[in-house]
Amino acid sequence: MIDHDDANDLSQEVFVKVWHNLDEFRGDAALFTWIYRIATNECLGHLKKKRRRFFLPVHDLEGELAGMIESGHHFSGNEIEKKLQMAILKLPEKQRLVFHMRYFEEMPYEEMSAVLGTSVGALKASYHHAVQKIKNAVSGEDFGDEEA
Repeated sequence: MIDHDDANDLSQEVFVKVWHNLDEFRGDAALFTWIYRIATNECLGHLKKKRRRFFLPVHDLEGELAGMIESGHHFSGNEIEKKLQMAILKLPEKQRLVFHMRYFEEMPYEEMSAVLGTSVGALKASYHHAVQKIKNAVSGEDFGDEEA
């Protein structure tokens, strides 16, 4: 399960890694982009380790998160917010990450491209597919397995 302790540990790991590697920052990208990439890689690595440690496939971890949203124990949103979070949770990992960066953090595609090492066009396509899937899920339609 992902909890506040994990978030605190990851935050600390990110800042330690940034501090130890600050002399390697070349200035090719903005400092924010460099730190964000480190944070993204640390978080994705943490999730992979956690899945291996508990022998959980991605689907089971998503099911556990969905259960947390449904129970309302860690979630205080209304019904539409619950539907939105459940729809986001069902997205493929890349689409979920792109959607989060663009929608919630309002990150420009160019910065996302630098962080994720993916072309702007591919990111726009991923975001578009994610939005369509979320719209369908929130309106009660199911979405397919296509991934962009």
